[in-house]
Amino acid sequence: MPRFRTLDDADVAGRRVLVRVDLNVPVKDGKVTDATRIERVAGTIDELAGKGARVILLAHFGRPKGKPDPEQSLKPIAAATAAVLGRKVAFAADCIGEAAAKAVAAMKDGDVLLLENTRFHAGEEKNDPAFAKELAANGDLYVNDAFSAAHRAHASTEGLAHLLPAYAGRTMEAELDALEKGLGNPKRPVVAIVGGAKVSTKIDLLQNLVKKVDALVIGGGMANTFLAAQGIDVGKSLCEHELADTARAILAAAKTAGCEIVLPTDAVVARKFEANAANETVPVGKVPADAMILDVGPATVKAVEAWIGKAATLVWNGPLGAFEIAPFDRGTVAAAKTAARLTKEGRLVSVAGGGDTVAALHQAGVADDFTYVSTAGGAFLEWMEGKELPGVEALRA
Repeated sequence: MPRFRTLDDADVAGRRVLVRVDLNVPVKDGKVTDATRIERVAGTIDELAGKGARVILLAHFGRPKGKPDPEQSLKPIAAATAAVLGRKVAFAADCIGEAAAKAVAAMKDGDVLLLENTRFHAGEEKNDPAFAKELAANGDLYVNDAFSAAHRAHASTEGLAHLLPAYAGRTMEAELDALEKGLGNPKRPVVAIVGGAKVSTKIDLLQNLVKKVDALVIGGGMANTFLAAQGIDVGKSLCEHELADTARAILAAAKTAGCEIVLPTDAVVARKFEANAANETVPVGKVPADAMILDVGPATVKAVEAWIGKAATLVWNGPLGAFEIAPFDRGTVAAAKTAARLTKEGRLVSVAGGGDTVAALHQAGVADDFTYVSTAGGAFLEWMEGKELPGVEALRA
């Protein structure tokens, strides 16, 4: 994989280490309701503290628009982070200035400190050099362990990396390694599954993938646009008819690149989008005019499973149907279970990401069985689109 500076290259004992983490976790009534993102960075924090570093955590929370907002303070996150780590986590009421400097000065080797929301300052999202210098004043080294924020050129994700010796944290390292196995230098054949509601949100993704994968499975609402572009009536299904030319161009690009496009051949349709609505399975060419496609049918599932079975590498972003509502989750769950089984058997490298995808894999009970599941959202999508991520590029050796 491309060379990135990692913690293996860093001497951290007795040093002040600024660590950019993603602590943008769900909070209700002042309590963290899902600590997954904290758990993911715990290994990096523990390693640094265990080696005698003074670990200073930088993070954002919500969208406070460049000024302090008590509702978007990181203070409640400090307690949740301490609970996950099993060690004390101090908190400073600002990420720069006197409050931050005093808290850092009070640290001993092995201590952990969380600084207040970096987005309480307008300089964060503007990647203002002066603000980055104020952040850097409290550190000797910089570690980025927030791949999920690496697509943003902000002061704490990109600017700092040019002011201090910079390294990838263990979570970032694992993510980059998984992504390299997924599309950078994958074992072939490579199959990608892309689903979701709209083609318009994933045009760049589809255009990039057809040049890189051997087969591209298109599901979800976006498949309807491709079907309609080929003259198939999709009834009242979600469909971006205005993107028919775009869909046909992607199909043509895939043919030129030798990428097989896999579209639904049958579909589960219903007149109402609600749980356990009356439904039927029909060939895609026979969707009733008053019905909508809500899931792929069993023949399509078999075809998708066959492609997963041929693959050495699977990259997945987006569900095959309206998985949030039974019984329209069946296609996504079946394909996910097949991918998980082959991964556990050592026959498949499976990399998945995106909010809906992660939720679908958890619903199928197989999220822990994939090679890697990214919680990075936008950064994962931009990586799949073939774009350079500023926070990653700044870590190259």
